[in-house]
Amino acid sequence: MHHPPPFRRRLPAFLAAAAVLLGGIGLTAPAAHAADRGTGFGTWAPLSSTGWHGSMLVDGVHTYCIHPGRPVATDPSTDHGTTSNVEGLNAQQLVSINHLVSTYGQTGDAVQAAAVSWAVKAIADRDTTLHSWGYTGDDLGEAIDYIMRRASPENSQAVRERALQYLSEAEAVPVPRSGGSLSVATADDDPTHGTVVADVDPAATGTLRLQNAVFADTGASDRGDVRTGQAYDIVAPATASDDGRPYTVRADATFTLRQAAIRYYTTPDQQESAGPADPLRFDLSAQDAAPRPVRFSPRIETTARIEEGRFVDEVRVSPADGVWPRHEDGSFVVISATADLYRTGAFPAESEEVPANLEPVMSLDLRTDPARGAGAYEVASGRVPGPGVYTAVWRIDSAAQDADVVPHLPPGFFWRERFATPTQTEQLVPTPPDDPTPSPTPTSPAPALPTAPPAPPAAPAALATTGASVASLGGAGGAVAVVMGVGLLAWRAMRRRATPQA
Repeated sequence: MHHPPPFRRRLPAFLAAAAVLLGGIGLTAPAAHAADRGTGFGTWAPLSSTGWHGSMLVDGVHTYCIHPGRPVATDPSTDHGTTSNVEGLNAQQLVSINHLVSTYGQTGDAVQAAAVSWAVKAIADRDTTLHSWGYTGDDLGEAIDYIMRRASPENSQAVRERALQYLSEAEAVPVPRSGGSLSVATADDDPTHGTVVADVDPAATGTLRLQNAVFADTGASDRGDVRTGQAYDIVAPATASDDGRPYTVRADATFTLRQAAIRYYTTPDQQESAGPADPLRFDLSAQDAAPRPVRFSPRIETTARIEEGRFVDEVRVSPADGVWPRHEDGSFVVISATADLYRTGAFPAESEEVPANLEPVMSLDLRTDPARGAGAYEVASGRVPGPGVYTAVWRIDSAAQDADVVPHLPPGFFWRERFATPTQTEQLVPTPPDDPTPSPTPTSPAPALPTAPPAPPAAPAALATTGASVASLGGAGGAVAVVMGVGLLAWRAMRRRATPQA
């Protein structure tokens, strides 16, 4: 049995693989499309005495000659896509041509298409445009009229006028500036407000998207039709922060711009043409130069008592808007507060202001804990001066805060408690004197009995004359007589015991 050599056996597989590879390469090459007659006037042929003045239609796109004098591109044309690298054309020529074919060239109006064709050719090569069809002068308007009177006499004047208008407009289009910058600014007096500004080419338009902020006029976080130099006001609420920490506003933008480029088509040995270039797209972004501090308005509520001669206040500190700011390290901003303590003889009337005739007798001070922030704190005074009605009035003054706290408070922030609020007023009553315990009345000792009988009393007739009657002596003298009588009886009893009995 005959077997072909190994090389011959492998040849069909090799050719098949090669065909696949070449087919793959062909897929990446620019596609070629036959150019069809577009919109305009003249003779649709590679060469003619009048030429073709209008568009060539390539794959549905109206394109225009950029090399006057060359044969019209009636054969298949290759689309090279958008490019700014076209031999013989500088940036100004490219942007002017792109403006015309994009703004006016995609049309079914023959007069408009013919006018675009003349203007494009004049921008690309004015001298050749003037003299390619027999005109010998130097005036473009005359050259257009000279040719168009042969191609379409009834439209010659209209094509001429419009072509000159288009040419003037296109030549005034500046070469665009690609790229640019975006800036985000914070209001000096309020970190929750600011602006976003784009610095781009005046012809560029774009969209803006915000993070941690919204546009002040719409309340939305994105907007379109953004233009260069316009300051857009934004609002960056404190609620955008992460648990009270400083936060950053970011802006992202996407802009489009008609560029100095064309959609470039070529036809071998024939005309090259220009279609509308894809817009140039570029992105910009920006964010705050420094994080925005959370701004808040602290408030105080108090409940007072007097304890062991001291004014004791339970002070509850809280943010009015619900967010207590933190530093970057997570610690809470420290607020300093001071209370003046006033003393009156009776309960005063509650009022917004402290009466002018009162002077504080002492003060209390509070600094919030950086680990706690909002919450209840107990503050006690020294011993109060004495009985009376005491009321404390707390205040928070931005001027009395640490330097790193001031940015978190509204400019010139000052908060003060009302005078003599019921929970902040306490009375210290005088201490009553101690009740004295009555001392027992001393008891006089009883008179001792005599140990020897007294001398016999004298006869009543022997009393000295004193000017007082016997009756007047009844008090003290009677007592003496009783004592003497008792003594006499005792003496007689002793005598009996001493006398022998018969």
